Amino acid sequence: MLWLGSALSLVQGQNLPLLRVSENHRFLATGDGEPFFYLADTAWEIFHRLRREEVTRYLDVRAGQGFNVIQAVAIAEFGGLTVPEAYGDVPLVDGDPLRPSPRYWEYVDGVIEQANRRGLYVALLPSWGGWVVKQNPDDRPIFTVETAFAYGRFLGARYRGRGVLWMLGGDRTAEGVQDIWRSMARGIAIGLTGREDYTAAIFLFHPRGGFSSSAYFPDDEPWLTVRTLQTGHGLASETRCWDKIAAEYARNPVKPVIDAESLYEDHPIAFRSKLYGYSFDAHIRQRAYWDVFSGAAGQTYGNHAVWQFYAPGRLPINGPLMYWTEAIERPGGGEMRHLKALMLSRPYFSRVPDPTLVLDALRGSDHIVATRGDGYAFLYTPQGRPFTAVLGRISGTKVAAWWFNPRSGDAQRAGEYLNRGTKRFTPPSEGFGSDWVLVLDDAGRRWSPPGAGPVRSGSPLSSESLEKQAVHSDSSDPVTLVR
Repeated sequence: MLWLGSALSLVQGQNLPLLRVSENHRFLATGDGEPFFYLADTAWEIFHRLRREEVTRYLDVRAGQGFNVIQAVAIAEFGGLTVPEAYGDVPLVDGDPLRPSPRYWEYVDGVIEQANRRGLYVALLPSWGGWVVKQNPDDRPIFTVETAFAYGRFLGARYRGRGVLWMLGGDRTAEGVQDIWRSMARGIAIGLTGREDYTAAIFLFHPRGGFSSSAYFPDDEPWLTVRTLQTGHGLASETRCWDKIAAEYARNPVKPVIDAESLYEDHPIAFRSKLYGYSFDAHIRQRAYWDVFSGAAGQTYGNHAVWQFYAPGRLPINGPLMYWTEAIERPGGGEMRHLKALMLSRPYFSRVPDPTLVLDALRGSDHIVATRGDGYAFLYTPQGRPFTAVLGRISGTKVAAWWFNPRSGDAQRAGEYLNRGTKRFTPPSEGFGSDWVLVLDDAGRRWSPPGAGPVRSGSPLSSESLEKQAVHSDSSDPVTLVR
């Protein structure tokens, strides 16, 4: 199949680094030990609904916005077995897992190749959960332990050496069908390496809404690399994603934790738009920072129109507000890059969640979360409420303070303080949508502004350099704004 090229695809190579678990088992890393902050977009129906030129447009936009993973389903939820993709093919002949349709998989090959060329890994769901277990009325299970193994081996062999992560599950319970999923994972591993070696790939499990993979698989499940959640689309005060991430983080043995489906942008909140309205970028930033500062090794973004690729003539699912071609430019998708930049701008693998950094953490959508690492601390206030920080939890006799803006990626100097006792901080603005991160650095490290680029040991920023980067601030406070 012919694909339209782009300047971006010509610049980057197809072979992405292999990913592994970090030495402390809390994060993902490249094979040479560089941090990999999992920043995914949700594109469940991409194989099933888009034409090649649409795929190219979608991938170009998401790569440009800083994403590094695309979550996509090989056998889609909505008519995935019987409704052909854009070129007239279905994934399986007569719905038989032992008879993959060659032309369909050639198209999937092309999408994965195009994603990899743009620096995007594909978190591939082999099948939506409804083809494995009957939870909803329209679900139609087709897999057995034996056919799941054969299908998994087919996939593993086909995508050996590609930039693919493996996300089993698909928004359904795994109760009673754990052995089918285990068999599929075993088949993938053998297809990849010729033996049952689960260290050769990254495996996740996408559970039903409000649950985690730990609800269905024991903590020492050998194939499951990442403890995976779907915190879902409910109200912040009821979802309390920070508690769910913290609970998974506390489990043993230690594994990375990722929220594979948080509240989508432009989604009816709690599926009740008349009562609660639709989410927008402020809601999405809150869920992302709550998740990551509570211990997650990355974050999954989604837009309600994009995951289903809603377009003219297509049946809408749960009331999308616009077509996907407009929705890919919504602000929440563009703002996720600032979270990744922030996390990579300080020593990454040393980071731990630390709620003791704030005295008054508040409740509900005001809840403040905090995390710290080697020589730094981040405290996130989702609505700009003033709070009291506990100093002395990081190294250094003094701390250099910054306000980091999750909406723009800008950083404002906020003073220097003795690193002891407590200190009351008031963000530059307050109210819904005025979220801020207080960054406290060991002043002796003299790091670049938060979010300004990956931290490099031995490359401190001088005070003269800071002054040269100063530009005007729209705040009434006499602070410095650094981009």
